[in-house]
Amino acid sequence: MQTVFTNICERMVRSQELSEFQCGTFRLTVGFCVLFVLADVPVPEQPELFLKKLQQCCTVFDFMDTLSDLKMKEYKRSTLNELVDYVTISRGYLTEQAYPEVVKMVSHNIFRTLPPSDSNEFDPEEDEPTLEASWPHLQLVYEFFIRFLESQEFQPSIAKKYIDQKFVLQLLELFDSEDPRERDYLKTVLHRIYGKFLGLRAFIRKQINNIFLRFVYETEHFNGVAELLEILGSIINGFALPLKAEHKQFLVKVLIPLHTVRSLSLFHAQLAYCIVQFLEKDPTLTEPVIRGLLKFWPKTCSQKEVMFLGELEEILDVIEPTQFVKIQEPLFKQISRCVSSPHFQVAERALYYWNNEYIMSLIEENSSVILPIMFASLYRISKEHWNPAIVALVYNVLKAFMEMNSTLFDELTATYKSDRQREKKKEKEREELWKKLEDLELKRGLRSDGIIPT
Repeated sequence: MQTVFTNICERMVRSQELSEFQCGTFRLTVGFCVLFVLADVPVPEQPELFLKKLQQCCTVFDFMDTLSDLKMKEYKRSTLNELVDYVTISRGYLTEQAYPEVVKMVSHNIFRTLPPSDSNEFDPEEDEPTLEASWPHLQLVYEFFIRFLESQEFQPSIAKKYIDQKFVLQLLELFDSEDPRERDYLKTVLHRIYGKFLGLRAFIRKQINNIFLRFVYETEHFNGVAELLEILGSIINGFALPLKAEHKQFLVKVLIPLHTVRSLSLFHAQLAYCIVQFLEKDPTLTEPVIRGLLKFWPKTCSQKEVMFLGELEEILDVIEPTQFVKIQEPLFKQISRCVSSPHFQVAERALYYWNNEYIMSLIEENSSVILPIMFASLYRISKEHWNPAIVALVYNVLKAFMEMNSTLFDELTATYKSDRQREKKKEKEREELWKKLEDLELKRGLRSDGIIPT
């Protein structure tokens, strides 16, 4: 094989350019040999040439300097494209010697210290992310690695020597990249690794758990939360039943507290999906999940309240009637508060529950419990709310309750009016008492001033 490669090298054209680039703490000077295209050499010679191209692509260029090493940057890009095509269509290239070279090339290119955010005031919801300057090469490296992992010839038993815990740990750190394109590729890579390396699964879950805990309780900054949750959604879907205690603990101790962070809107859809996946696996988890959401219910952020209400509806769509009974009282006390919210979007989102057929069937079955909780808020809003659209929705809800249980509705109406009359009477008595006290104080003042005789 060495002789074959020597023959290839004899046919090479030596590039006249030298590239000087920064790699870690070492400053290296690299000379490039322009190698033959893989398709142009005999099939027996291709595996050795493949290895040499992998070694050549370990060279990393500085893309912050847009004018340096242009020819060699283009040559590397062309070589990476060739490697992507080669692993996609070729057979017999994945020799045992190829595995360490592939992992080495990928590691040299993707593993790096991520730059800090340009500003401490960077807001991922409002500001544009900083895109990776070396993406023309980086994208092709990720594409190559994914094709490598998906290859029919790929053997995890060989690859596990090189794709190990250290590799996975470095991969997870890259999820903090600001570039959404890179995070999307990382998501696919990690998903493939999780699927093919059974021995790494528990480690991957544990490290994701650690990332989330740091995110919630320490930093509140990590760019890849949405992508990691998306991966978790498919992982949860594959959990065997009955669920292990560690999985249940992850739900209660990690996923539920994720609702408390300020940047919830960036990953809420993926988080809600994970929660629902857990409940579809094990309906008995419904009560601790809903009580957890009620515990962390936002007090001052209307946008988050709307998100919580949306997630609760997703949960109620899959809830079993036996589980609904356990949480209906605290749940509808919170919904009652939301309906009474002066923020019309919060009130509107809560009232939309009555447009959901399944939720309506649950409410109807338990109207004797739910109607007394909701009635006072609904009746008051129908008379006092500033937004006519909300008033119209409330009238529809009251009408639905009246049709469900007219007897109870009439009793509550009479009780409410009676209570209001008592309140008005007490209020009037208080006003009269204050007036008497004010008159008495006024008389005392006049006497002390000698205006009226004592």
